[in-house]
Amino acid sequence: MTVDHAENKAELNGVCEKLDRSDIQRLSHRFHRYGIVTVTELIKENVRDLLRKEAERLLDLHAERRDLRLATTDNTRRSMSVVPSETIANDSELVRRLYAHSELTSPLEAIAGEKLHPCPKPDEEFLITRQEQSGDTHGWHWGDFSFALIWVLVSPPINVGGLLQCVPHTSWDKSNPQINRYLVDNPIDTYFFTSGDVYFLRTDTTLHRTIPLEESTTRIILNMTWAGTRDLNREFDADDRWWDDAGVSAATSVER
Repeated sequence: MTVDHAENKAELNGVCEKLDRSDIQRLSHRFHRYGIVTVTELIKENVRDLLRKEAERLLDLHAERRDLRLATTDNTRRSMSVVPSETIANDSELVRRLYAHSELTSPLEAIAGEKLHPCPKPDEEFLITRQEQSGDTHGWHWGDFSFALIWVLVSPPINVGGLLQCVPHTSWDKSNPQINRYLVDNPIDTYFFTSGDVYFLRTDTTLHRTIPLEESTTRIILNMTWAGTRDLNREFDADDRWWDDAGVSAATSVER
């Protein structure tokens, strides 16, 4: 059962700015080359502001702390607070409406060059994360599905950490991730985003992480995930869905 709040019902009269064909082509070329592209220019500022307030509300109500390492990514670390997907879906009309809004998905499909399908696993549609303590990080990983739109709602200063690092055109073998081999054999691209930025990420073939925070501060993101056609009939054997359940078999708890 979903719960709709009056503050979630802000009218979405226009989600995106109008970009011409050359702008979309420029974004698409970068996306396919680097596995990531900043699309802040695409999203209207008032929509980004609404989402920041909504994420802060959901964190105040529902945040769950995670401190663990994950075997399917060579025991890289996850240290942050989260609001899981189904909690967001049940308590945020705003997020649900944006996720399904054609004014948002159509230009993303043009950038990707393919159809974006609603995520077939409800626990992966959405995720809010808040890094807040020194050492907090989302360690090296890939996504199970092809596409994610990441709303950087609150970002710390560049010298504090929380920057995104990516290695595009890689693949995830959960039984033998070989993350260090990818890091040795390929350049690592590093990105700094300010509060309010939004980026589009090819998550299944882009190895990525956030640099650990060097002090207690705040970094909040909202992740919206879509599947490519290739993902629709995939099966997931590994029990590593840590954001939904901290006790999954692939996770080992970390004492701070």
